[in-house]
Amino acid sequence: MVGANEALTQNINAHLSPLPTSEVQRRAFLFNTADNLDAALHSLGYYHGVVEQQLASPEQGPWQLILTVTPGEPTLVQWIDIQLSGEIRQDKAVNRWLAKLKMKPGDILNHGQYETIKSQLLTLALARGYFDGHYVTNTIVVNRDLNRAQINLHYDSGPRYKMGSVNFSGDTLIPGLLEQLIPFEPNSDYSTGALGDLNRELVDTGYFTNIKVLPQLDKIEQHKVPIKVELTPRPSHSIKLGLGVDIGSSANNSVEPRVRVTWRTPQINRYGHSQETSVEWSPDRPKFLTTYTIPLSHPLDDQLKIRVGLLRDKYGITQVYDANDRKYVNTGELESTKRSAGVLRQKRLDNNWLLTYSLDALKESYTQSDIYYDPNFLLMGTSLSHTHRGDNSLDPKSGFFQYYSLEYADPSLGSEVRLTRLQAKFKWIDTFFDKHRLVARMDLGANLAAEGDLANIPPSLRYFAGGDQSIRGYSFNELGPYIDYQTQDNQLARMVVGGRYLMVGSIEYQYYVTPTWRVATFVDGGNAFDVDQVEPIVAVGAGIHWISPIGPIKLDLGVGLNESETVDRSWRIHLSMGAEL
Repeated sequence: MVGANEALTQNINAHLSPLPTSEVQRRAFLFNTADNLDAALHSLGYYHGVVEQQLASPEQGPWQLILTVTPGEPTLVQWIDIQLSGEIRQDKAVNRWLAKLKMKPGDILNHGQYETIKSQLLTLALARGYFDGHYVTNTIVVNRDLNRAQINLHYDSGPRYKMGSVNFSGDTLIPGLLEQLIPFEPNSDYSTGALGDLNRELVDTGYFTNIKVLPQLDKIEQHKVPIKVELTPRPSHSIKLGLGVDIGSSANNSVEPRVRVTWRTPQINRYGHSQETSVEWSPDRPKFLTTYTIPLSHPLDDQLKIRVGLLRDKYGITQVYDANDRKYVNTGELESTKRSAGVLRQKRLDNNWLLTYSLDALKESYTQSDIYYDPNFLLMGTSLSHTHRGDNSLDPKSGFFQYYSLEYADPSLGSEVRLTRLQAKFKWIDTFFDKHRLVARMDLGANLAAEGDLANIPPSLRYFAGGDQSIRGYSFNELGPYIDYQTQDNQLARMVVGGRYLMVGSIEYQYYVTPTWRVATFVDGGNAFDVDQVEPIVAVGAGIHWISPIGPIKLDLGVGLNESETVDRSWRIHLSMGAEL
């Protein structure tokens, strides 16, 4: 094909396809070619185009059709007259759609764009409840002599219908529980978006395996649309098995296999109680956690959670001085065994902030500087968090997350020492020019306690740095303040024990090579520290991310730029999954 631009070439190919595969089809193809070419030219506004056809028909091999296209002067849009009447004139969603229309006077006429505008308005009107709407006028008037086109779309919406009663069927919950999930008021304006919100609320409960939210348009009375919700409960119990490995999370770069079994009962009784119990086995970090959830004033937005946990974990680094090599060598990590039980109330406020307050009993056993500790804590806590997403995808183009927490323990209430624990976390995401994305985060923390009480604060309540959610290029929780001591064998030793304070930040630039693949480069910095040990650590790196259907899967390489007293310059490969907000 010669003489046509890219858009016209694609349109001509679309009108001519499919290509013939038999002699009969070939005759029909050639017979209709002229009409199809005219339709292809006219649909893009070329009413004076000329196409010359040359057909090569060898006895052997495929025939060849050569098209020489002279488009001629295009037809331009002289005006676009879109008139709305009825209640739709006051609909803000429709007015926002009108403001975003790309067709304007002076554009080359495109019948496809015109048809798209027509269908979009009809679809939007039906989704917004204008079931009596119709086009009074929908025409394109073309003056071929002047190469001008006039578009006229006059739409009368009629009245907007209302939401009727919502009826649930198939569930075994107490009456009134699911009604609290309805995100719209009775007799409010009809909207398929509101029905989608109801569907998402029902999905988020975890009670159901199949959900159908059906507007009953055949049962409309007095302009009210009744809603029928058909539900299929989940099985009484489900068990999931997960297998994996943890690579490089410890200072000795060991490979740890992991096996996780999760048992879930989505609905224990008619009141919507549920439980989830997980057992995770690994050679060094076994875990057990069970959570019992009770809906209070709202099945999702107000919940009481009772939780019990038992886990063994590792932190920091332990080192012994090698007199022959005149350096410290790694011998392991600070190990602890943690037993906890607590109760937490989680409530979503009207402004979409998430408020929690909790009471947790904690007993943690560990050996630090060859001294065994087994402190008890009763922590009273509260937190406030808010997440704003620019869209509802698993890879949002923009968003902001903020989290603040306060915990307090006191000897008069059964704790080993008096402790006030403060934390704040932030994450910011924005996308520029479609393909350029920035992600920034900051984590802050402080433990306020007397100097002599620090050793009795268990490792799980101290602050460490390092890992794929902290400073990449270093192992998980290997960075932080250390102490020097002498072992029972009279060896010089050193142990990273964590800090009273935490300040870690990161900025990452991401570029979308395709809609589902992107590359990234980042700088991470900060550390956990004490007043007398402030040692900033910086790491740089790059990565490649796949935006999978279950969320981003990120493979990052981090390189540490600093050596400290306990850590050499390091590099790590980090593989992580999940949404960033």
